[in-house]
Parts: sequence; C-alpha cells; structure tokens
Amino acid sequence: MADTIPGAQHEDLVEAAGMPVGSGVIKPEYDPRLTNQDLAPLRKQTWGSYNIFAFWMSDVHSVGGYVTAGSLFALGLSSWQVLVSLVVGITIVYFFCNLVAKPSQVTGVPYPVINRAAFGVLGANVPAIIRGSIAVAWYGIQTYLASAALDVVVLKIWPDLAPWADVDQHGFLGLPLLGWCTYALLWVLQAAVFWTGMEAIRKFIDFCGPAVYVVMFALTGYLIYKAGWSAINLSLGEVKYTGLAAVPVMLGAIALVVSYFSGPMLNFGDFSRYGKSFRAVKIGNFLGLPVNFLMFSILTVVTSSLTIPVFGELITDPVATVSRIDSTFAIVLGALTFTIATIGINIVANFISPAFDFSNVSPQRISWRAGGMIAAVGSVLITPWNLYNNPDVIHYTLETLGAFIGPLFGVLIADYYLVRKQRVDVAAMFTMSPAGKYHYKKGYHPPAIAATAIGAVVAVVPVLWTGGPHMHTVAQYSWFVGCGLGFLIYLGLAKKPA
Repeated sequence: MADTIPGAQHEDLVEAAGMPVGSGVIKPEYDPRLTNQDLAPLRKQTWGSYNIFAFWMSDVHSVGGYVTAGSLFALGLSSWQVLVSLVVGITIVYFFCNLVAKPSQVTGVPYPVINRAAFGVLGANVPAIIRGSIAVAWYGIQTYLASAALDVVVLKIWPDLAPWADVDQHGFLGLPLLGWCTYALLWVLQAAVFWTGMEAIRKFIDFCGPAVYVVMFALTGYLIYKAGWSAINLSLGEVKYTGLAAVPVMLGAIALVVSYFSGPMLNFGDFSRYGKSFRAVKIGNFLGLPVNFLMFSILTVVTSSLTIPVFGELITDPVATVSRIDSTFAIVLGALTFTIATIGINIVANFISPAFDFSNVSPQRISWRAGGMIAAVGSVLITPWNLYNNPDVIHYTLETLGAFIGPLFGVLIADYYLVRKQRVDVAAMFTMSPAGKYHYKKGYHPPAIAATAIGAVVAVVPVLWTGGPHMHTVAQYSWFVGCGLGFLIYLGLAKKPA
C-alpha cells in the first residue's frame, strides 16, 4: 500500500452527501477500537480559503482576543515596537499553522488520529487528553467572557437586576447569580449549535468574524466622531522601554501572541482536514492570521485609545466601551455581536477539538458529539471565571497551557517532516495488529511519550517556581521551551522508518 494519501484525490474520498463530521470512510480492515465515522478519513474535502479565513476571524474576533491584543499596547512599549512584536509573533503562528495543517489535510484525519504515527495507535490518547483538557479550560473561559458581555446587555435593559450581578450579595463559587444565568444560557446555545454538526458550524463561523468587523468599524467611527482624528494614539500607556531595554519586553510580547494561539494552532488539523487543497488552507491562513490579526489589533488599540478623550478613562474591554454609548440599541447590538463572536471562537477552537480528542480515546463509546458534551460539562466544573479574572492570571494561564502544548507540537512536527519525510500509512493508523507500523510497544511509542513528559516538566518549572531569579522571564517562553525540547528529544530517540 502507498504510504501517502494525496488529499482529496484518494480513491476513497468520493462524493458524499450530508455533513463532513460523521462522513468518514471506514474500510473493512479498520479496527473498531480505533475507528468511527468522525475519526476516519473524509470522503470529501470542501472548505475553501474563505472558510479557513473565517475560522481565524472567529478565533481572533472575540472579547478575549480584544483584551489580549489591547494588553500588548499597555506593556510600556512604543506603538511601532508593539506592531513589530505583533508582526513577528503572528508570522510565527502562521508558519507553524501551515506545518500542522499539512498532515491532516493530506490524509483527511483529525489531530488525534495523525498523532498515532508519532505516539502509537494507543499512545495518541496522551496528546488527545492533554489537548482536550486544555480546550475544556479555554471553553469555560470563553463562555465566561461571552456571558460577561451578555450581562452588560441585561443590566442595560433591566438595571434593577444590578444587585444580582454583585457576587458579594448574590453569588457563589466566585460568580454572581446573574452571571450563572447568562453562563448557563450561553452554555446551552453553544451546545445547540455544536449539536447541529460541522456544516452548520461552518456557516456560523462564516458569519461571526465579518459581523464583528462591522461593529468594530462602527464603534471606531463613533469614537472618532466624538473625539476627532487627532485623539488617536497607538500607545495605551507610558513608554517605559527604549533601545535595547525594549528587546526583552518585545520578545515577551511575541511569546504571548504565540501562546494565545497555541491551542488552535496545535489542533488546526481538525479543520485543515476539510480543506480542498493545501494551497487553499495556506491562503486562508495568510488572510486570517497576519492580515486579519494586525487589522484587528490596530482597530483594538485605536478604539481603546479613543475611550480616554470620549469617556475620561482607558477602557480595554469592547463590551464595556459599547456600554458607555448613549444608545440602548447600540449597546445591545454591540454586546450581542461580541457575544456571538465569542461563541464562534469557543465552538471552533474549544468544542470541536476536545470532541475529536475524547472520541479518540474510545471511538465506539464516545462519538464526536458525546466528546463535545464531555468538554462542555467539564468547563463548568473548573469555574473558569477564576482562571481569567485579572492580567496576572491571564498570563499565568497562558504560560501554563503553553508549557504542555509546546512539546506536543514539537513531537508532531519532528515526526511528520523529519522522521517520516511526510509519508504516512493511513491504514496503519487504524489497526491494532502487532504487525502494524504504528503499533510499536503495545500501541505506545516510548520516544514520543518521553519527549512530551520531559518537555512539559522542564517548561512548566519556571511558571510554577515564581520565586526563582529570572523565572518570570523564562516562564514567558514556556511554549518555545516545551516545543524545542519535545522536538529535539524526539529526534534523538526516534528511529527512522525502514
């Protein structure tokens, strides 16, 4: 059998009706313990460049993306230094996303399945569980941010509910009763959209990203009308670092950008598998990452800077900015748009991925939809509002997640591009036969497990050991440390296939 399946040209990728998820081709020789229709190679790959572009718009255009982009302009750097950091950081993300995209686009399988070549047919559950657990955390965080935006709308329409938005008066586990209600509402809405299937999700995200741009441009226009063009300032704080002193801060900003995108970047194969061609995926990545992220970041800092002359204080939350406008219609429209956009990123980045990841653990017992619901339930149990409630916690969360995601990325890239030279036996990823190419030692590949464990442990030490000298500085680069170690250790331990 040929090792590499050339994307949609493979004989099994035939015309299929219905939604992409659940339409995979299951060959007779595929072992049921490793297979269901959600994990099997796709029959048809239909996504074009715009669909990938819209995916990244949904990923960027959220309250979390707005706050993260705005925080970079408040690091004490000049505006041009921040823009350089953004360009470098998002270019790194773009490059790495293309690397992750190709294996899944070529084979038509999701992230946890393509990992079977590196980790073994059973060992692939290690990265699947790690990535799935991280997605659960992010799913909860994004749902909380969207619910906070919805709270603004509710309080604007019914101000008498203000006491129920006070956690000290009516709250438990760190969230007020109103927050619990809006969180529960969004939890149900997201689950409903997810349950409709991948094709409906594609249409949803095709709408979300552009909708936020409409609101962002309208908000920017309103603030410029109020303050004048001369009030625009691309620095949100005092410039504290100049010359060589700015370099470490700029590197930290670059690392933060990469860490923010590390989750969707790692499992981007869950989406690139639907791409018509690798070229279409690359074009979508270029439009959605360097072009789109820079445009959104500039709009973010412009609107944030204009809040000072218009409202008398710096506001870096877009929903809070909208809430200050003297128009109930504008407030409701703006807040709902950001809420919808955050739902979009949550579904594409943090619902679909754990759905595949958890399904991979037990394909016959856990379907794609069941895997997603496991993630949804877990997102409530971790009380995510306590993970993302101030800038220090935000950075700490990103650094911790980066430490565990980095090694997984390094192992995947090293295995596919350098060890296997971009040749993967798809059928071997679906067999439990001891003679199978990816069975290794009882289904596990020790070099991949070791590289992941060592890389993650070393990378997370600076994050947790905050009292050590220079530990905070090193912690910023947890993703890079973990990725580099995972990459090098795996290359040193793995044997090239005969």
